[in-house]
Amino acid sequence: MLSNTKLEPLISGKTQTDSLNYCVIIPTYNNEKTLKRVLDTVLTYTSNIIIVNDGSTDSTAYILKEYLQLAQIHFAKNCGKGIALRQGFKKAVELNYNYAITIDSDGQHFASDIPAFIDFIKKEENVLLIGSRNMTHDSIPQKSNFGNKFSNFWFWFETGIKLEDTQSGFRLYPLLLIPKKYFTNKFEFEIEVIVRSAWKGISIKNIPIQVLYDPTERVSHFRPFIDFTRISILNTVLVFITLLYIKPRDFFFSFRRKGIKNFFLENVLHNEDSITKKSVSIALGVFIGISPFWGFQTIIVLALAVLFRLNKAIAFAFSNISFPPFIPFIIYGSIKAGSFFVHSNSTILFDKSITLEAIQNNMQQYLVGSLVLATVSAVIFGSISYLILLFLTTFKNNK
Repeated sequence: MLSNTKLEPLISGKTQTDSLNYCVIIPTYNNEKTLKRVLDTVLTYTSNIIIVNDGSTDSTAYILKEYLQLAQIHFAKNCGKGIALRQGFKKAVELNYNYAITIDSDGQHFASDIPAFIDFIKKEENVLLIGSRNMTHDSIPQKSNFGNKFSNFWFWFETGIKLEDTQSGFRLYPLLLIPKKYFTNKFEFEIEVIVRSAWKGISIKNIPIQVLYDPTERVSHFRPFIDFTRISILNTVLVFITLLYIKPRDFFFSFRRKGIKNFFLENVLHNEDSITKKSVSIALGVFIGISPFWGFQTIIVLALAVLFRLNKAIAFAFSNISFPPFIPFIIYGSIKAGSFFVHSNSTILFDKSITLEAIQNNMQQYLVGSLVLATVSAVIFGSISYLILLFLTTFKNNK
């Protein structure tokens, strides 16, 4: 149930932070020990507060009666942090705020860090900021440190952005820029929202914050097995979307924007990777592009490029050697190469006889031949690329 209570200022005059059109969203679920303190400390910086009571069963509802002048949202039952934040965002947009700072109600965050978020966004607009905790602090549980590293890795894999902390709930969101639709409702929402925002082109950055984990007051509702499983499933889905759609989309946009010449200069010739690394990346792309992995070439080439720490852009670019005009040549060459190893009763010529039925009738010959052709082509392309890059590099250094 949404409260229609209108926001009224508690503080006379404006503080330094009031000049930015922002609010603070505080989702809470059974945090009666710390909720009042969190609210009172946030009120010293702003009265633009939206409280989301996510179906609390303790004394939260009674505590919030003391703050009826603030915007409040009450759920009849616990729906999950993701739903709480999404409803908070919706309410904030209705109240015409441009930014929303989210802060947990368990007492781990310090409201005194709010001005740092505001100062940052005044200098650099349209950024999604995540508070970066000192994960080496003695009060932080080891499992939280591990979970954060786990999340940081997958966020980097899915977006290419390296962050020190991706799990902190102390954040600033540009409300008018972040995506509108999501498919997660619980803790994993905080991962989905930053990944999808990064995919949309929003800059995601860390900002240092203080943190305090008080075991006598802090109540965590994170269920290690269930929630970690949900997060793992989400990351699996996001990885597939990354490899099958986001990476190809970004590459084609980049390629179209740069053009063939600029792409070659920036990603191949002037790239800081070693000549060997670039040549092997080209060879990998050619091998996967010719191999019979139709439909999975993108995900395979990017996964192998990450695994072997090769140049992903180069490997992906050369895996597109099998684009439509070249496909008949690749299929014919594969079948001819396979004919040296696998006997076939039918003969395929480079004409209209190259049909799907003909390929199916010579499938073993095609599969063997495509791997042979892919290997030979990869070696040739990789070797020639190495020699050309070596020549160009030497010429450039001696110039």
